Amino acid sequence: MLLHLHPDNPQPRNVKTIVECLLDGGVIIYPTDTIYGLGCDIFQHKAIERICRIKQVDPAKAQLSFICYDLSDLSSYTKSISTPLYRLLKTYLPGPYTFILPASKQVPKILKSKKDTIGLRVPDNIIARSLIRELGHPILSSSLPGDMIEDYTDPEMMHEKFENLVDIVVDGGIGGAIPSTIVDCTGDEPVVTRKVDR
Repeated sequence: MLLHLHPDNPQPRNVKTIVECLLDGGVIIYPTDTIYGLGCDIFQHKAIERICRIKQVDPAKAQLSFICYDLSDLSSYTKSISTPLYRLLKTYLPGPYTFILPASKQVPKILKSKKDTIGLRVPDNIIARSLIRELGHPILSSSLPGDMIEDYTDPEMMHEKFENLVDIVVDGGIGGAIPSTIVDCTGDEPVVTRKVDR
């Protein structure tokens, strides 16, 4: 199903439909402040496995991250945040950054990497944040497989390509073509592991 959401003022009825789908173990394609992502409820194991099958990756090796509503939401899924780290997160979020942080006990086992870390994001995107607010906890996010730029920026193309693999493609308009910058905050100093020029 292709479901349109207004980018600045998402229709509450459509937001509710998408969230019900997530709670039922559905998989969606949805816009973020970078590229469109594959998403599901972080507590729906079968949905996480479906995303890994679409991407043809092993869940233990998949680079999956969470999209959180805000910093206090994000802080539930990582171990204690030091003052310098909090300042760093506050400076860059919401924004096009994924921060690799030590995973807390709240993170489902299937999603923790071997190093016990998790990628966390707070996107500057009204649709993504409306979905999270209605759901009440983060949405899993993973990049879409695709070679052509249209594969992950044009909702109609994504619908044509993935309609048999996902439950809903959320059309929030043409998406960005640049992925998030990744910052690893698990060591003594933050390290940028994927830098993206905007």
